[in-house]
Formats: sequence, structure tokens, C-alpha cells
Amino acid sequence: MNTHNIINKQPTNNSILYKKKFTLAVAPMEGVMDHTMRSLLSSIGGMDYLVSEFIRVSQNAIPVTGFRRLVPEIEKNSQTEYGHPVHVQFLGSNAERIAQSAINAVAAGATHIDMNFGCPAKRVNGHGGGSVLLQTPEQLHEIMSSLYKALPNHIGLSAKIRLGYEDEALLFENVSAIEDAGTQTLTVHGRTKKDGYRPPARWEKIGDINARSKMRIIANGDIENFDALMRCHDITGCVDFMIGRGSLSNPFIFQQLKTKLQAEDALHSNSIDTLTREPLLQLVEQYQKNLRKECDEFATMGRLKQWCAHLRKHYPYIETNLRELRNTTTIEEFLHLLDKIERD
Repeated sequence: MNTHNIINKQPTNNSILYKKKFTLAVAPMEGVMDHTMRSLLSSIGGMDYLVSEFIRVSQNAIPVTGFRRLVPEIEKNSQTEYGHPVHVQFLGSNAERIAQSAINAVAAGATHIDMNFGCPAKRVNGHGGGSVLLQTPEQLHEIMSSLYKALPNHIGLSAKIRLGYEDEALLFENVSAIEDAGTQTLTVHGRTKKDGYRPPARWEKIGDINARSKMRIIANGDIENFDALMRCHDITGCVDFMIGRGSLSNPFIFQQLKTKLQAEDALHSNSIDTLTREPLLQLVEQYQKNLRKECDEFATMGRLKQWCAHLRKHYPYIETNLRELRNTTTIEEFLHLLDKIERD
């Protein structure tokens, strides 16, 4: 498999912080981070790559043709139309079928395979996938080893975990099982399955993993602004980060973080908060156009209203007018109301 330069794991003081190369990734989120949202975020930019919603491998391996529907970017050299790489993520428990699915994904055009051991959803765990596997380190090793052996050397291989299932007792055993299987990169969400999404993420545990492992460790959880990014870096020593819900509440976050990181005098540049109130109307109009290529008006309205539930955290005028936005019945009515809200 590919090898990576070992990242200096020691925390870095602010005087040399901005000379380091930070990477920012868009997290996979089932039911919202499909190719329509990936395209929208990619059009804004700032991220280094995105990860697909998980592809469930159950009774049969996913055929080559299936990936063109599940991850449309795969036909464009596994990139969005704006040139950002898209990694293909799997979820399941059968090592043989997952490995064959990965082989088929590569044949379809995938350039990187990621394995989901972090999903906390009951219906996923109930079928033996996601974070339930954090109870069986030997199964993690079997799945990742099968992928390692199946994939060509030029294909990236990574996994994503939480700190544990009910507790953190098997955390380092799980990390070792994944690393010993030949995995190059590990994303760690700083909560257990039992925690769900209750704050705060335990970044110090990610730091412990980063200090012990030779894998590239990607920190995930509660990174919603520049200050949080810096605190996460200071605590974990990581220079690689994945952002999920923060990108839904503020779709401009990656662009803003990159701008801040690239500033010549980042510590004294204007606060990131001065950049975070971009008008939404044009972006929402583009999103509904993306959705209408796949969905009818009813389904499109459902997705727009779902997104508003995230946007209200960052945009006070969405929070104030959320009920009115949810009461709209047509796309035209929704966009007209949003336009009026922004102008007021």
C-alpha cells in the first residue's frame, strides 16, 4: 500500500503553526451529504476532499455499475465537477464482500476506499455495521486486512471510528487492530456510540491516539470555527481535520478556514466571524437546482427545510423565521420568503 511521511506528532506553537500544511475534509453524513450537497459545498471550495455517504454492503458485493449511481463523481475521476476528490466509503461486516466491493469500486473509478466503523445509528448497528464493530477488534482487523490485500498500491485506504461503543475500554486495541492490518489513515470522532452527538468531543483521546500511532490521524468532532480548529490542533497535535455538522450550519466554513490559515498574519487578521454571514439565497437556489435533477418538488422542499434546521445554528435570521420557512409549500414560496428575510 501507499506509505505516508510520518507527521511530527508534537504540538506546535503558534509562531510556526501556519507553516504547516493543514488538510480539511467534508465528513460523510447519511441522508444529507449526498452528491447534491457535496457539489454545493465543492462549488464554494476550501476543502481538500470529501467522503461519500456510506455504501452498505450486505448480502452481495456491490457491482461495478452500482457505483455510478451511488457515487456519481466516480465517473469523473472520483472528483466533483469543481475538482475536489471524493473518497468512497463502505459500511458492513463481511470482509470478503466488502473487499470485492472495493475491487469493483476501483474498477469503476474509485481512487480511495474508506471503511465506516463509526456510525451510531441503531438500524445500522442492529445489522452488524458501523460502531457496533468497535466491540470486536479482531473483526476490524479482518475487514481492513482484506481491503489492504485486495487493493492496488496506488489506492488510498482509510477507516473511521468512534472512541468506542458503550465505553472506551477497547479504544487502543481497536486502533492497533486497524493499524496492524495496513491501514494508512484513521479518522477519529471524539465520542463513543453511546455518546451520540452530545458535546463535547474528547479531543484529548484523539491526541493520545495521534501520539501512539504511525497512521495519519484525522480529528473529527465539534470543529465549527477557526478557534475550535486551533484548540483541536493544540490538544490533539493533528494537522488533518474532518468537519461534518459544522459544514451544514455554515457552508462557507472550509473557504473561511483556508483563508484564515493562509493569511500572512493569521493571528492578527480580522476575526473569522466577520466572514461568516454570507448571503444564503444564491446558494439555496443552486442547491434546489441540484436537488430538482434528482427529486420532485415535495422531496426537494423536505431537503431544503432539513437544511434550515442546521443553518439556524449559524444564521440567526433563519432561527427567527424557521417556522415560517417550514410552513411554505412550494420552492417558489420558500425562495421568496428567504429573499425577503435576507433583505430585511
